[in-house]
Amino acid sequence: MQVEIDGYKVNYITKGDNKKYVIILQGWGTKIGIYDGIVNALCDKYKVVSLDLPGFGDSTEPREGWSVEDYKNFFLKFVKTLGIDSATLIGHSFGGRVIIKLFAEKDLDFNVEKIVLIDSAGIVRPKSFKTKAKIARYKMIKKLAGLKISGFFFGPAIEEWKKKQGSEDYRNASPVMRECLVKAVNEDLTYLLPKIDRETLLIWGDKDTATPLQDGKDMERLIPGAGLAVIPGTGHYSFLEAPGVFSRIINAFL
Repeated sequence: MQVEIDGYKVNYITKGDNKKYVIILQGWGTKIGIYDGIVNALCDKYKVVSLDLPGFGDSTEPREGWSVEDYKNFFLKFVKTLGIDSATLIGHSFGGRVIIKLFAEKDLDFNVEKIVLIDSAGIVRPKSFKTKAKIARYKMIKKLAGLKISGFFFGPAIEEWKKKQGSEDYRNASPVMRECLVKAVNEDLTYLLPKIDRETLLIWGDKDTATPLQDGKDMERLIPGAGLAVIPGTGHYSFLEAPGVFSRIINAFL
């Protein structure tokens, strides 16, 4: 199904006939189909909504680089358009950022019942000296690469170098979505974690390298009353790697 909001076409699905809603907010660069296992695990007891955020899957790309704040505001317009005023929220990776950002609002019109954060992003660690040096080197080379004389003599080599820079998510993104990604990964939401006053379950893979388990432990410590469930042997997509275990954990919580 599709709905149009502010000129953006948003792709989404709903499954289940229950009056109680669960909404799934996706990880960076994913499509809603990847969350079918979660939808199917919950649709007997809930009406589950899963959407492609703008710039992901089959939804329209933002016209300019959006921040997490922009995605949060768009999500609130989405639930209002669908007539949903209360739901349990499930956020994977980037989707977790959007959920956490909701708690920057003083008066939230939309009622968040419970929260499930899966291998969630949102905590930004201080950069090591090695990382800072790598960034400085990258900026210097990028500046030199932008010179006309550099392009004349080393054009193919420069283009090859550009393709190898940044994370896989960054390399695979369009120019606008790269702006969105840079804004997201540089915004530390740690200060909002103590403001989350809803019952919260954290589900983490102990082999996650994108959002390490330490992030989950810190969220458990900072979110009042949060609980952390670790799925051994899984990474950033713990719900895909151990669907049976994941399903039992989330159903027990909800």
